[in-house]
This record gives sequence, structure tokens and C-alpha cells, in this order.
Amino acid sequence: MSRRKTERLLSLVLCLLAARRHLTAEQIRTAVPGYPGPGEAFKRMFERDKDELRELGIPLETGPARDDDIGYRISRHDYELPEIRFETDEAAVLGLAARVWRRAELAEAAAGGLLKLRAAGVESEDIPGIEPRVRTDDAAFPAIWQAVRDRRPLAFSYQAVGRAVPQRRHLEPWGVVSRYGRWYVGGHDRDREAARVFRLSRVKGPVSFDGPPGSFTVPAGTDVRDLVRSWGGPDPPRRTAVLRVRQGAGYGLRQWAATSRQGPPDEPGWDRLECPFSEVDWLAGHLASFGPDVVVLDPPDLREAVVGRLKAVMT
Repeated sequence: MSRRKTERLLSLVLCLLAARRHLTAEQIRTAVPGYPGPGEAFKRMFERDKDELRELGIPLETGPARDDDIGYRISRHDYELPEIRFETDEAAVLGLAARVWRRAELAEAAAGGLLKLRAAGVESEDIPGIEPRVRTDDAAFPAIWQAVRDRRPLAFSYQAVGRAVPQRRHLEPWGVVSRYGRWYVGGHDRDREAARVFRLSRVKGPVSFDGPPGSFTVPAGTDVRDLVRSWGGPDPPRRTAVLRVRQGAGYGLRQWAATSRQGPPDEPGWDRLECPFSEVDWLAGHLASFGPDVVVLDPPDLREAVVGRLKAVMT
């Protein structure tokens, strides 16, 4: 959500909270900064803003205004909650959680959460030295996440291991889980009439909704993480990556490392880290994101994978 849009929505909320009677759309347009002049552009923007407020859980009322036009206001009684208090570290963690998804498919939801907190007078703070990264490169992720949130069945084509062509599957999704850098969705497979797990990278083509929101309920006691873990088989063997990390960088790696020490005298400004890992592909993509601040010394297959990722970016 852009800063301009956030400011406009906040101004709209304050305007409707302060109103003693229902305001027409035209009165709102003239009172709230950021709206265009009268016309279709304003109508479309105002409709989107109303939908945004309702999605944020803000009780937007409609009622008669002047000349029998439809008016809008926000009831202070319905809007106000008990005082929200967060300690400094709690507000910082909320800000960190939003930063994790800032460049991912949940960026709008994260921004909406921060907007609610700011409206309640809570300002999140950045945690210095923390570099959160959650990747959601799978094209199927947005639709599947929305279906999980709305309890909405899905239909998609799935390329299972060992099959020549994708098969059409119908799923009641219970949750999505990231495991060793790969995303999975678990739920009730309507075709097999049993619980199943699907890897998002093997979903081929578009994902379509196969029913209205609220079409199913997740069985009580379901833990999708356990379902994915049991479906994926035993964990891959643990290995150790030896990394050369520039001093003043790689804070997340330093917290994760099993050992960390200053580099040899011929490498001033660098540290040596030993980090446990299991999946080469996932770790290679993570390390490549640090650019020249991280160099893989061992094992060779991890080093080659990182070099390959960096070359692919340059071509």
C-alpha cells in the first residue's frame, strides 16, 4: 500500500469518525485530501476505498443524507476498541513481521495490519541488524493463500512425480507451509477422499476456485505442518556450509551460524561462519541474495549453486 493511499484512508477514517451525521460521497470528496475532482475517477476510487475499509474490519455505515442521497459514517461506539498497549519489543516484532512480507504476495495484508495499528496509535519500530526474507516465487501461491484464508475449495492441474501429464485435482486447502525453502499446501483431496499434500511448484497453469467462501471447515486438531512433514518423508541429512562473510553484513546468517570467528590475517574485514543446512537449492538462493558480502568456501556443490544463481542474474 503506497504512502499516499495510506494517508488518504486514514483521513477518510478520521473524517467519518468525526461526522455527526451521514456524509454524502460529494461531501467526503471535498473534505478528504487525495481524491480527484467529481466524475468517474472519484467514484471508482471511493468504491475501492470503501471496500478497503470493510476488509480492514472498519464498520462503515450507510444511511440517509441530505436530499435523500446515500450517506456514510463510522460509529465511534462500534469502531473503538479497548486501549491497545504494546511494549517496545512487541511493536518491533510486529514491524518485523510486516517487513517479512513487504516484497511478497502478502504485502497488502501486512500493510493493512500496520494501518490498523497506526490508527490505534501504535507505531512499529524496525529491529536493526535483522534481514527478514520469505520467498514466494510460486505462481500458485496467491490464489492458494486466498483459498486457505477464505475456506474456499480449489481446482488445479498437478504434475506429480512419475506422471507424464498433469492431473486435475480438487482440494479443500487447510493451510500452506514452507519446508526447506519449498511451499506446500495440505488439505482434503476430494478426488481421493483423503488428506493430501501438494507442492506448489508442481501446480501447472492457473488455480481456480471451486466453490464459495466458507464451503468447508478444517478438522479440529489439524496441524498442517505435521501433515507436510509426514508426507515429505525423512528430513535430508544435515551438512555444514563454511562461509566468508563481510564484517558489518549478514546479521541473519550470524544468528543462524553454529560457529563464528574472525577471518585469517590475509582476509581483513571478513569473518568465517559455519552454518548447518539441508537443502542446497534453498540455501544457494538465500546466500546469493547477499551479493558480494557472502562467499561460499565449502562444500563445492553449494558454491557452484550460488555461482550459478549469480550468473543467471547477470545474463
